[in-house]
Amino acid sequence: MEALQRFKVLASHYLCELDNFSMEQLKRQLSEDEWSIGQMYQHLINSALYMQLRNIDQCIIQSKNTMVSPAEKTKEGTAIFEQKGFPPVRIKVPPSAQYTPEQPESKEQLIQGLNTVIHRMEETEARLEKAPKQNTVSHPRFGALHAKEWFLLIEMHFRHHLLQLDRLKKDLERNV
Repeated sequence: MEALQRFKVLASHYLCELDNFSMEQLKRQLSEDEWSIGQMYQHLINSALYMQLRNIDQCIIQSKNTMVSPAEKTKEGTAIFEQKGFPPVRIKVPPSAQYTPEQPESKEQLIQGLNTVIHRMEETEARLEKAPKQNTVSHPRFGALHAKEWFLLIEMHFRHHLLQLDRLKKDLERNV
């Protein structure tokens, strides 16, 4: 699947970028309501592992627990899939214990997290064909998504955060 290849290219880019930062740089926040580069990495890893891939599993596993969501895809959800990506706008979420990612403990933690996501994506891609399209799990903003859409969302999410990575790198360079 093309989405897996695109994702692997993105994940490799994120892994290579880690070589450019010290731990201090990965943890540096330029303001209280701005994530550090390390927190952004944590967000990508945690979103993929604990939301997107988990929801794919729920869509694939046919059991009494699998819900066929009565919801539909939202206008915003339909738009991102038609455009094959998020609009290049900054999304700000107020800091909160539930949403703000923890600072990473080490580069190794981030490397291991990214490699785990890559491995899970490879495993999951092989199972996507078995996922009935009527089995959906609702996304808070995009509405009902089936397994393949959740899978595509991971690549789109990683691609979207390249803009944040570039902005945070520039901010780091300006504030050396």
